[in-house]
Amino acid sequence: MSTVTETGGESSARKMKRSRVSPTSIESLDADILCIIFSFLDLFDLVHCTVVCNSWNAVIKRLKLLQASCRKMHHLGSSDFPSSSSTSVADIDVEDFAMKHHKLALLRGRIQIERWEAHSHRVSQCRMKKGLLLTGVGDKVMRLWSLKSYKCMEEYSLPDVSSLIDFDFDESKIVGLVGTRISIWRRNGQRSIFPSREGTFPKGLCMRYIDPEAVVGCEDGTARVFDMYSKTCSQIIRTHGGPITCLSLSENQKFLSGSSLGRVTVSDPMMDQPVATLKSTITAGGIQTISFNQSTNLAFTGTTGGYVSCWDLRKMGRLWEKRVSPNVVYSIQQLQNDASIMVAGGIDGVLRVIDQKSGRVLSRFIMDDKGLSTTLRSNNNQAAIEKRWRGKRVCQDIEIDKIERKLRPQISCLAVGMKKIVTAHNGKFISVWKFNI
Repeated sequence: MSTVTETGGESSARKMKRSRVSPTSIESLDADILCIIFSFLDLFDLVHCTVVCNSWNAVIKRLKLLQASCRKMHHLGSSDFPSSSSTSVADIDVEDFAMKHHKLALLRGRIQIERWEAHSHRVSQCRMKKGLLLTGVGDKVMRLWSLKSYKCMEEYSLPDVSSLIDFDFDESKIVGLVGTRISIWRRNGQRSIFPSREGTFPKGLCMRYIDPEAVVGCEDGTARVFDMYSKTCSQIIRTHGGPITCLSLSENQKFLSGSSLGRVTVSDPMMDQPVATLKSTITAGGIQTISFNQSTNLAFTGTTGGYVSCWDLRKMGRLWEKRVSPNVVYSIQQLQNDASIMVAGGIDGVLRVIDQKSGRVLSRFIMDDKGLSTTLRSNNNQAAIEKRWRGKRVCQDIEIDKIERKLRPQISCLAVGMKKIVTAHNGKFISVWKFNI
């Protein structure tokens, strides 16, 4: 009998111990605690929380957290945010709100910069998609990073002596312009190249890829269209009389190309000749970068002379042209569905937020002269953050040449994400600029 009692007692004790150490799930939290947690979130995150489950939606609506957050955004100085107490979840267009929140963060938010050594030699290009960052050009490797943990997820090596010129990626593959060949890396690391009869061409200077086609801009002024699945060159289009320096593709497979002669052409792979040629009315320099906004049908170009231009592809004409920098503009980017602002960077190392409708520079920022902290990580699969910096905004009339060069390293390429900008500097380091309201 005593044995049975003792065993039963031990069993009860074990159960009590398990109940004490078992983790508390978020479903077990009452409305008051949830309210405290939700109060730390901004409006963008709150809107996302309303669609997680009915109970969260009810708490957020009942306690009017969305309305309070809307009023907070309004008081920060943006009239684009609703301030009425009658604002409800149904009144908020999440995508429209996200673009406004992104704009407000870039124009008025606090700036923190995290920088790490991404390559042992140098890196001059970066591409960002869905929380992942691909870096390369300058050494014999490309690296795919998580922007959440700064962990190197994959590494793609070049086994031959040819140099990597340009690259792009999607969910399943990396496409690279290597010497005079197209190479494909599956995300599992397996690499294949186009057959020699299809994969060789005159010297390529740039490449862009949207499944299922890649377009290569060549030194002889031709654009060559390659099908990723049949591994054939489906079209050769003579777009310019001089070298093609940059490309941008649309989702309907039309593409834009810029040349060192200062012209932009719009091409269709179904046609042997460009659909249209766009030329600046002033001597703005050679075209260095192109960005196409699918939602507005507008294209933006940056030149060696520091000019940025906006082109309406429905009318095939120029809307505006502004000189935003005294030097070369190397990169222009905007969020995919953002019709409001874009970001430009170049040789002077100043990031500029530009209004898409007018070309007016809305904000300019550089690194502050004081780093916040230095962080090292022992895990070899993660980047060692060399330093955290503050960013600071500079006024329009300041003389850029008087700012220390270390605070504005040359920006060879940039990528724009929600409330963040990634920059490559033609050196070993990659910088992530984070904007918090």
